[in-house]
Amino acid sequence: MNIDIRKYIENNFKDATIDDIKQSIEESLKKGDDITLPGLGFFFEIIWNASDDNEKNNILHILLKHFK
Repeated sequence: MNIDIRKYIENNFKDATIDDIKQSIEESLKKGDDITLPGLGFFFEIIWNASDDNEKNNILHILLKHFK
């Protein structure tokens, strides 16, 4: 089976509220299940693509701080 994860997520969240999205992210993180990583990765892709250079720099610093 070949699933387009981006289209699947877009369809699932097209009528979502902020609380729906927040709950989905928090539940995915709480589960710690690797199966949710592609979905969270797509969320990250959306954030990255919508961010300006300053926001991207902030994201990079958060990641760098985590890995040090």
